[in-house]
Amino acid sequence: MRLDGKVALITGGAAGIGKATANRFLLEGAKVHICDVDEQAGLSTAAELGESCVFSLVDVSDRQIVQDWVEQVIEEAGRVDILVNNAGILRDATLVKVKDGNLVKQMSEESFDAVISVNLKGVFNCTQAVAPYMIRQGGGAIVNASSVVGLDGNFGQTNYVAAKAGVVGMTKVWARELGRYNIRVNAIAPGMILTEMLLSMPEENLEAFKRSVPINRLGTPEEVANLYLFLVSDEASYISGEVIRVDGGLVVGT
Repeated sequence: MRLDGKVALITGGAAGIGKATANRFLLEGAKVHICDVDEQAGLSTAAELGESCVFSLVDVSDRQIVQDWVEQVIEEAGRVDILVNNAGILRDATLVKVKDGNLVKQMSEESFDAVISVNLKGVFNCTQAVAPYMIRQGGGAIVNASSVVGLDGNFGQTNYVAAKAGVVGMTKVWARELGRYNIRVNAIAPGMILTEMLLSMPEENLEAFKRSVPINRLGTPEEVANLYLFLVSDEASYISGEVIRVDGGLVVGT
């Protein structure tokens, strides 16, 4: 019961790593509020996890919607101790594709903006909305989802890498700005994790991914959830401003 009595907010909590994290926090005694843009999946997850899990339909890229969500949680629960900025999307494409010297395709501005809005601005929106309440109550813990590609780069992911690298930078800044208020801010960098998105890929692709990981398997959402749990618990009380990989030793691009 490492989170007994704590109130936790988890974005992108309807499925995958977010759902596994919600479940892990609940088992440790937390009251969990998840949000997602997938209303059906979110309601299903909340029903599955029980009455201590509350779902809200939230687009983290919309600042006012985020603010309304946080204020609703405060009104209902009276406090917020933990924020897990887990929500994210993909819109992969190469910067440019050239054939015979001619440009035939490129990453669209819409795809770039969409990923930045959710994966970077969404983290900013949620943290800025939560921070004043954590300050008033005397502390809290925030963990942001970056990625191994935010540290190493990756082919065909200009937008995603830019967002996840930006999350690393914001984490470092906020650890310095909020530390004086007893608020710890860290980030995690997952590698190849068996989420619904990865499982939808052909089996041969999954086998290739496995071969690229030194420990020769893909990670599970529960393994990422365990890291989230550690970083928000008192066991990590002197850890702030860090980015911790959970990737089986993967180095992207090698």
